Amino acid sequence: MTNKLRNSTRRRIFTCLLFLAAVVLALAHSQARAQGEAGTNVHGSVLERMPKALEVRYALSALPPALREKAAVYVLDPAKGYVLERAGSNGQSCFVQRTEWKFGDYRSDVYAPMCYDETGAKNQMKVLFDVAALRAEGMPAEAMKKEIEARFRNGVYRAPNRPGFSYMTEPLMRTYMSLDPKDKDSVMTMSMPHVMYYAPNITSSDVGALPCPPCAPYPFVFEPGPHGYVIQRLGDQESAKIVADEAPLVNDLCSYRSVLCLASHQSPHPQSK
Repeated sequence: MTNKLRNSTRRRIFTCLLFLAAVVLALAHSQARAQGEAGTNVHGSVLERMPKALEVRYALSALPPALREKAAVYVLDPAKGYVLERAGSNGQSCFVQRTEWKFGDYRSDVYAPMCYDETGAKNQMKVLFDVAALRAEGMPAEAMKKEIEARFRNGVYRAPNRPGFSYMTEPLMRTYMSLDPKDKDSVMTMSMPHVMYYAPNITSSDVGALPCPPCAPYPFVFEPGPHGYVIQRLGDQESAKIVADEAPLVNDLCSYRSVLCLASHQSPHPQSK
């Protein structure tokens, strides 16, 4: 074998080895990302700050398009809590909820865009902003839950003083499906556009509503208490249109985190556990 042939063979072998090494590294990176995104270590984890432009779009998607231009938007600084990103003039305040306090758990994969009117901002939204601030300060999840419960008992948080409602008509959200605070692993990504009407201290029996579950398609009472709601989901056709109209956002969210990918075959009205 000539030196030229030997050198050519060595180069081919070296090139093949480099290619194989690159494939192995890519597969390892992909597997690690998939495991992380699957939520194997989501409990007690530190929140990742969303790209600001994406977070603003996602927060505003909770509103009907005609209301978005003049709405206020808050973004989450994991080290501080929610901060005003854009002032509004129509009484709507929008943000993406990242912590559900009633479960006493700090997950990193909860995303629930919502918008409140002026009454809701002074009451329900204040609680959620306080939760974010306590988490940012480093208060343990169970201690945070007890603190919020104490504030309700002590009258720090009160029921709204007039009717109103909150928009959650975004194309997708990721939150708990179970109503049991002990079920900390019931988080899933779903499409469930709906409107939440303030219904302080109302129970299902008070209004003759069906219990939840099943939670669709009729109105149901959610989280009875001072900050309770009656939730009305949008119809299947309306929900499907929202997902279709917001396809660019849906795709961008999926590219950002795989846990925010919406299953194409999912029913618009998933059932709670």
